[in-house]
Amino acid sequence: MQSVNFNRAHWILVGLAALMVATRFHHEGGPFTLPDASLAVFFLLGWYSRRLPVFAGFLLLAFVVDYLAIAYLGVSGYCVSPAYAFLVPTYGVMWGAGRWAGRTVSLDGRAFGRFLAALTSATTVAFLISNWSFFFWSSRVNGVSWADYAIGIGDYYPAYLAAALLYSSLVFGLQLLSHFRLSAERWQMIK
Repeated sequence: MQSVNFNRAHWILVGLAALMVATRFHHEGGPFTLPDASLAVFFLLGWYSRRLPVFAGFLLLAFVVDYLAIAYLGVSGYCVSPAYAFLVPTYGVMWGAGRWAGRTVSLDGRAFGRFLAALTSATTVAFLISNWSFFFWSSRVNGVSWADYAIGIGDYYPAYLAAALLYSSLVFGLQLLSHFRLSAERWQMIK
């Protein structure tokens, strides 16, 4: 049973890494690209893995993907500034919320409620950390008042939250289907 659990965990981590790599190039998405799944990936990483080295490895992966995208694929480096360092607490909030939400193994209504509450709250805090750090530490918004900046970034919040909710809810739904499928298989073996 130990190897089955390790195998499952391994494939979950591979899947989360692939999702981040595939979507990290464009934050909002477009006609031919998906929205960035990084927030959902870090939340789900906390849900499935509580190990700090795994979190650190995914941080490194995010930074490497950003470097490669900017250096070799022509993606804009506009967001890279001293505020970029604040992605660590931004993703840390998501990972910590995922850890908190995934602390039980049951897949009932309470677990889903905890999942949604943690995801929505963490995404909001992550949005504030990443955007306000950009305002204070980046030279890109000189001459803009904090009130004007808050109004400007408010337009991006719904898409920011929607992407995290969509990706995370899809994975939660797949987890739920897997749980029910395994339960049905066990029931058939008993009959």
